[in-house]
Amino acid sequence: MSEAHDLSAAAEDEVLYEVDGHIATITLNAPDRMNTISRDMLARLTELMVVAEEDTAVRCVILTGRGRAFCAGLNLEEARSGGGISGGINSGPRPTLDLRNTPPTVMHAMDTPTICAVNGGAAGYGLDTALGCDIRLMADTAKMAVAFTKRGVVPESGGTWFLPRMLGWEKAAELIFTGRTLSAEESVEWGLASRVVPAADLMTEARALAEEIAGNAPLAVQASKRMMRMGMNETFADHVHHVYLQLLPLMGSDDMKEGMMAFLEKRKPDFKGR
Repeated sequence: MSEAHDLSAAAEDEVLYEVDGHIATITLNAPDRMNTISRDMLARLTELMVVAEEDTAVRCVILTGRGRAFCAGLNLEEARSGGGISGGINSGPRPTLDLRNTPPTVMHAMDTPTICAVNGGAAGYGLDTALGCDIRLMADTAKMAVAFTKRGVVPESGGTWFLPRMLGWEKAAELIFTGRTLSAEESVEWGLASRVVPAADLMTEARALAEEIAGNAPLAVQASKRMMRMGMNETFADHVHHVYLQLLPLMGSDDMKEGMMAFLEKRKPDFKGR
C-alpha cells in the first residue's frame, strides 16, 4: 500500500460523513489530539463539503467534533516535523497550499446552510472554521479562543474577515488584539453564537434546527443564502436587481406552487427541491 493511500485512509477515518434524511453531518474525528487539523484531514474536510454541496438531497450540513474539543487548531506536531499545511511555505519561492480549495473558501461559497455544533474548544483554525458556518450552537462546556496573536500569527483562515463583520471594528479589534478566550455564554453575548445548550443535548438541538431548515423550500433557502453573501459586497440598488433575477426562476418552480397551495390548504408543504 502506497504512502498516499495510507494518508487518504487515515483522513477518511479522521473526518466522518453521514447523511440522514436531508441532513449531512461532518464530524472531526481525531479526539486524541483535540481534532487538530492535519494536511490530509484538511483535504478530506474540503472534499466532504463539496460532496454535501453537490448532493441535491442534502438541505443542511452540521459540522461538529468528537471528544472534548471541536478543533484546537492546526496540528502543530505535524507542522514541527515539516508537514502540515505550512509545509513547503518556507522551503521554496511559493507556498504549496492552494487557498482556493480549503475549507474556509469552499464553505463560504456553499449555498447549502451550515450549522456548527461546537462541542468543545474552538481555537485557531478551528475557531475560523466555526465562524465560517452560518449558525453556531455551543455546548455549555465549549469555548472560543481567539488566541492567534498569543501564538505570533494572525487569524489565518478567515477570522480577520468574519469578526469585523460579525462584531463591528471595535469589538473585533478587542478580541483579536488581546487574544482572549470566551466561554460559551460570553460567545453568545458577543454575538458569535446563536445559543448555548447542555453538552448532552447539543446534537439533538443541532439536528432539530437542521430539520427546521430542511423543511423549507431548499431552492429558496439556498437562493436566500446566496443573496445574503452577495449583498455583503453590493450596493442596495445592485442587490435589489440581483434578488429579482433570483426570484424569477423560483416563481416558476414546483416548490413555490407547493408552498402557496400548502398555505391555502392549511397543511405542511412537501417540498421536492425543484
